[in-house]
Amino acid sequence: MLATRESTLYGLAAEFDNPEDIVIAAHKAYDEGYRRMDAYTPFPVHGLVEAIGFRDNKVPWIIFWGGLIGALGGYALQYWVSAVEYPLNVGGRPLNAWVNFIPVTFECTILLAALTAVFGTLALNGLPKPYHPIFNAEGFERASQDRFFLCVEAADPAFDREGTAEFLRGIGAVRVVEVQR
Repeated sequence: MLATRESTLYGLAAEFDNPEDIVIAAHKAYDEGYRRMDAYTPFPVHGLVEAIGFRDNKVPWIIFWGGLIGALGGYALQYWVSAVEYPLNVGGRPLNAWVNFIPVTFECTILLAALTAVFGTLALNGLPKPYHPIFNAEGFERASQDRFFLCVEAADPAFDREGTAEFLRGIGAVRVVEVQR
């Protein structure tokens, strides 16, 4: 029975009353060696992202590459139409009139950068996510109203059920609940 209970444990969720407490608790948890944790708050809390050790910079690079592909694609399309497939000499201008291609190239850059920002963010966050184990935590529905939660995952190498629960209580958690899968 214990092995089954252990295998269904997702982690421990600590509930806090205010944003200052969760930031302090997240710093302490990170300093204690916990790396697989996440925070849930009703509004953005300054400093919390850094406190839990989240240092992901994939989205800006995805946006950059999306914009670059958009610029190259927009320019290549115009060049192909004007100089390769349908070359019309209008007014003695060169077929590769790059100055005339700037507005469409710019618009394609913005369009693809925006689309990659939206879809890249959704993909990296695993959205839409209709179910997550944290939804099973007792009292978690208040995370969208007035409570702040810090969840330490059982997959964390430093995780110990009793030790982690005691640590979370010691850093000011109002309550600590088990999160089952």
